[in-house]
Formats: sequence, structure tokens, C-alpha cells
Amino acid sequence: MPQRVDANKRFLADLFAGPLRGHGVIMDPPATAPSAPGDYSTSPLPVRAFLDGVLRDYEARAQWSEMLGDDAVPYARLLTHTAVFASAFGCSVHDFEGSNAAARPLVTTAQEADRLPNPSPTSGALGRILELAGLVQDRLGPDVPITGPDYQSPFDIAALVWNKEDMYRAIYDTPDAVARLVAKCTTLVGSFVSEYGREFPQAIHSHCPYYWTPPELGFSLSEDEAGCMSPAMFDRFCMPSLVELSDAFGGLFIHCCADADYQHPAFLRVPNLRAVNRVFVRGPLPTVRDFSGKAVIMVAWSDLETVRGLLGLSLPNTRWLFNMPAQPADDARRTFAQIREWCPRSN
Repeated sequence: MPQRVDANKRFLADLFAGPLRGHGVIMDPPATAPSAPGDYSTSPLPVRAFLDGVLRDYEARAQWSEMLGDDAVPYARLLTHTAVFASAFGCSVHDFEGSNAAARPLVTTAQEADRLPNPSPTSGALGRILELAGLVQDRLGPDVPITGPDYQSPFDIAALVWNKEDMYRAIYDTPDAVARLVAKCTTLVGSFVSEYGREFPQAIHSHCPYYWTPPELGFSLSEDEAGCMSPAMFDRFCMPSLVELSDAFGGLFIHCCADADYQHPAFLRVPNLRAVNRVFVRGPLPTVRDFSGKAVIMVAWSDLETVRGLLGLSLPNTRWLFNMPAQPADDARRTFAQIREWCPRSN
């Protein structure tokens, strides 16, 4: 298995930043039962209560990939809900029955936002992430990749900390205060990624979809508020932090599930943009047109007909990564075999 995993690492590294040797195909295994209820990052339970669930999930991913022979690099998955960075500022986190937890806003005015201190990258939920990662590394060793949390962009974090309706009014009334809060969020994300990388050199910072990438190629974040603002607003309030983080960590992988095709030119100005994961609100053509030859297009949890249709839209320089949903073993074998027939991998 180590030899195959090393080959997959080289293949995925090339997919994101090297010669194209085929499109990536990663098959999700069936979900394992958690060892404790809730999200470990904000649960009242001790962090250790969640360790067995993470270890079982890792073993399931390793066994599944070995059985199928897909392009996955197994990793220990420490994903969270979206509230962890907002909670570091002091936001309370509300648990919704049957859904993910979410942050409740903390401030409503520019004055309140300016009074917020810069949080520590080890405070609150962020400290619990570091604690669980340490326990996982102690059990699996330093060579097993460990994911980070669900990274939101600095602007998206600000929109959780500052009551969103009030913050969007403040963009017009007190724009400098909005920019200052986004800058605080940028500092927090950057300092956490740095701390995480120091503690866990094999850490990967991908969260949607599920994939491995060399740590030196950067990290993944969600820029979901992009569909709520004009290109000029995006340039003012989002681009500086995206450029800063990409420059600091070697690149960005951007997830965006908003109706935001018109923001593609801005995404393309991010230095070392490695990949995008877009929800095709208006169909896939704008994404294929805009990012072919410039970034990998990652597609999450689709069916075979969708994959075949997307491959049919490919341009000569299009790069795809397909993260397929969990299926029973026989169905997963057939699905993977069909996709690999459509897009063979060159070694």
C-alpha cells in the first residue's frame, strides 16, 4: 500500500501543479459511525471521546482505496462545522437538530467590531482541533496526513461574526470598519494554518470536496459570500485576504457554492490558484470555459451521467477531479471502473 499511496501523491501533485497525466477520481467510502455525538470542536465532551471515530474513518478510507485502486491518499479527517473561527472571536455556536451547528453573530455595529481583540489561534474550538490532531498523530504516527477544519474565507468569517444584514449595510456606511474586521479574520486564519503546519507537518488543508494535496501547494477555503456582492466590492473586501493567504502558503483551492459565475475573473487573479469547486447554479459551461488550463475543476458527489456529461464538455486543457459519493462496494467498483475507462491515468 505505501508504494501505491506514494504513486497517488505524485499523480495528485501533478494534477494540481504539474504535467497532466489524467483526471483524478476519488471514491468516498461508506460513512463510519461516530464515536461520540456532535461536533468535536465545540462539544462539551472531552476531545478524546472522538478519537476512535476518527481512527475508524481513517482505516475505512485506507481499506476502501486499497480495494478500489482509486487516486485517493488516505488521511485522518478532522473536519468541523463552519463556526470554528467565528467562535474564536467569542460567537456562540447553536446546534440545530438534524443539521450542522452554526455561529450566532456577536456584533452589530462598527464600534463593536472594532473592539474585538485578535483571537489566539489556539483558543476555543481551534484549541480542540489541535488537541485532537495531536491525539491522532500519537496513534497513527507523523506520516499520516491529517486534515484541518472547515476553512471559511476571512470575509465569510466576518459575515458570521458581524450580523450579516448589519454588515452589508456597513459596507456602504462604514466600509473601513468592515475591512478592519476582515483583516483580523485574515490574521486568525493565517496564524492557525501556520500553527497547525508547525505541529503537524503532514497536515492538509482541504475540506470540500475530499482530496489530498501536498501541503506546500496551499490550502482550501470557502468563499461563499461571493454571490452577495459586486465585483468591485469583492475586490475591496475579499481579494486582499485571498492574495495574502495564497502568497503566505503557496496557493489556494477555492470552494464556492454561490451563484457567482461573474466573480470568476476575480478568482483567477488569486496567485497560484490550484483548483476550484463550484456549484453549477447556471450550468457547468462558465466554469469549464473560465478555469480550463488555469485551475483544476473539482466536482463533488455526482453520478455517472453527470461525470460523462462533464467529460464531454472538456477542453483540451481541462483538468478534473471527481470526488464520488459513498456507494455499496459492488456499485463503487463499477462506478470507478467506468470513470477510469473514460479517463485513463498515465503513470
